[in-house]
Amino acid sequence: MEIRLLIGSIVTLVGAIFIFLGSLGIVRMPDLYNRLQAGTKASTLGTILSVAGIGIMNPDWAGKAFILIAFVMMTNPVSSHTLARAAHHIGIALSEKTVIDKLKEDNSEENKEEK
Repeated sequence: MEIRLLIGSIVTLVGAIFIFLGSLGIVRMPDLYNRLQAGTKASTLGTILSVAGIGIMNPDWAGKAFILIAFVMMTNPVSSHTLARAAHHIGIALSEKTVIDKLKEDNSEENKEEK
């Protein structure tokens, strides 16, 4: 029983570290798109590890933890993608440090084909 609590605490701590690093990435990245990527990837993994750690510490909650993990894995990437597409659609520019805008290139090629 003690080892389960120790493992669960370590997994939860690692998840908290990932969440912290994701928030640090949000502050340090140069533009909205990079901030979305840093925040989403790190917060997804951090949340999964934190909830899994709680599920390890309390096996009665393991089923609920699994459902939460599945929900986070489905919704975080989709919401991040939707926010990035909306930001690109309204014209939020990339920073000078970002080299390539593939979506802009794809859209310009489609517009050439339509004409």
